[in-house]
Amino acid sequence: MCRMIAGEDPDRQAQLLRGALDMCLLALLSEQPAHGYELVQRVGVAGFPSVGYGTIYPLLTRMRRLGLVAQEVQNSPAGPDRKVYAVTEAGRARLADWTAQWNGFVDVVGRVLAGGVPSETRSQQ
Repeated sequence: MCRMIAGEDPDRQAQLLRGALDMCLLALLSEQPAHGYELVQRVGVAGFPSVGYGTIYPLLTRMRRLGLVAQEVQNSPAGPDRKVYAVTEAGRARLADWTAQWNGFVDVVGRVLAGGVPSETRSQQ
């Protein structure tokens, strides 16, 4: 997981995060199922400390409706029962697709930022 860079443009970081957070949640849940509170903690440790419950729970609900995650109610050692989320087979397939798309995207952006666009392409613009 990537870490958000301190001191950078927070609006730009929020835009980048919106495009990648569902993928990051699937990746975290593919490592180990989690309940919402635990997932918020894991997202923070992964490098997104400003992501809270108001962001995580709607994404989990949407991914559950899409069949990417499953929800199971488990007894809690202290307090009420809790919902534990796990990646489904469809979620694993979608994560693999998104990972391939992301890696291709990062490669293209990296090449462009490094000036790796062929000169004939630049001169045609």
